[in-house]
Amino acid sequence: MQEIEIRGRTAVHWALQLRAVSAEEPTRLIQFLTGAILGCGGWVLSRGADHQGIVNLLFEFERRACIDIYSVLIASGVELSQLGHVHLTELCQCTRSHYLEECAAEVASVDLEIQTFPIEMICGAPAPGIV
Repeated sequence: MQEIEIRGRTAVHWALQLRAVSAEEPTRLIQFLTGAILGCGGWVLSRGADHQGIVNLLFEFERRACIDIYSVLIASGVELSQLGHVHLTELCQCTRSHYLEECAAEVASVDLEIQTFPIEMICGAPAPGIV
């Protein structure tokens, strides 16, 4: 978070870097999260996955939608890091306490990196055909 001065007021610029893990297949995860973020009124600026299963999403949204955004991240099966939960909780609480006065239309940006793993690796069971 970065403090900036706007019209004589100090405002906090919410630029979050979040890390997470998921058992979801990268392509399906990208499709679900893109649709969910757009459905909440957000903007997906970039998205992609590499050959190691790391999904990267860069998106923005008006702060009034922070609870919706947090909810769709959880609903997607993404497991945020503890620090990710702390940052999103802070954003939601700060937005709620200042909602009507000044910050509902301010934009928050999120740089989200998700390491995906096959469900077998997460549960500890071997993949079919692997002994």
